[in-house]
Amino acid sequence: MKRTALYEKHLALGGRMVEFAGYELPVQYSGILEEHRAVREAAGVFDVSHMGEFLFTGAGAEGALNALLTNDIRGMADGRVRYSILPNERGGAVDDVLVYRVNAEKYLVVVNGANVEKDAAHVRAHLSGCDFEDVSESVSQIAVQGPRSEEIMRAVVGSGGLPAKYYTFTQHVSIAGADTLVSRTGYTGEDGFEVYCANDDIAAVYDAVLSAGAAFGLIPCGLGARDTLRLEAGMPLYGHELSDDIPVNEVGLDFAVKTGKESFLGRDAILAHVPEYERIGARVAGRGIVREHCDIYADGEKVGVSTSGTHSPTLGCGIAMLRIKKGTAGELAADVRGRRIPLERAELPFVKKK
Repeated sequence: MKRTALYEKHLALGGRMVEFAGYELPVQYSGILEEHRAVREAAGVFDVSHMGEFLFTGAGAEGALNALLTNDIRGMADGRVRYSILPNERGGAVDDVLVYRVNAEKYLVVVNGANVEKDAAHVRAHLSGCDFEDVSESVSQIAVQGPRSEEIMRAVVGSGGLPAKYYTFTQHVSIAGADTLVSRTGYTGEDGFEVYCANDDIAAVYDAVLSAGAAFGLIPCGLGARDTLRLEAGMPLYGHELSDDIPVNEVGLDFAVKTGKESFLGRDAILAHVPEYERIGARVAGRGIVREHCDIYADGEKVGVSTSGTHSPTLGCGIAMLRIKKGTAGELAADVRGRRIPLERAELPFVKKK
């Protein structure tokens, strides 16, 4: 397994390490519930250096990248970030990504850590018109998330402004002497920032955030809290709500699927597919937890499966995202090891940012 540049820091802080996306990463430190609540009420910092980073450069970068994505990146301003799906020829998702426009001839694309090699191979097979480089091994990333994250970031920034708006970024931000890129993005449903820098600089950046954040209630957080937070926020996770075999027009992300574009890989397959399933939220009506891969029934008839599920620390009940047949009516229930657990439909996100 690989290790991030913060591996020794995690051990020193008491992180319980597990395998994820080919890396040894902390699943928790003080405990998932405590870390989850810290992010909802104050702030937490996550090591997300396992994520992948691709560079698309050259005069044709915008058009070449736009031909690979479901969303339309034409006309993005410098310093903007846009969410998109990277589709395959069949209209499924190779991955979901964030596109950072540095300038007209340079784009940074952030991909899921478990998909770096697959995504890079897909891009190389279909890209034409610009240069491509996978820089994942040389870039580290941390996420500072929570309602007090801006106060913390202002305390550590030496020079260079923080991005003021959601889904924007600022380059050449000085933190602990390191040259960083800071974006106002995250995967928790809270306000927050993601910080990118060279591997050799990330330890100093991380220490600066921990030191400044202590006065604001910030604590180190692991993968466990990251998952419960993103699920409460109704955010899809690749390999659960998204996959190569799930049509992208069945996952509730239509805002990022612009079939009005003249052409992009998979467009014809997406247009030809009549959605049969949809992604919805559900709460457990009573006690119990519904995890992924549970069969879902409506009035006794199987109508789909659960794709993610957990106990919501904020709501105090079980929550899940379901992939069920469109137009399903009737009382929902999940089969959990042979026991039917009643469910109630719930609007996504389960928890909205204050």
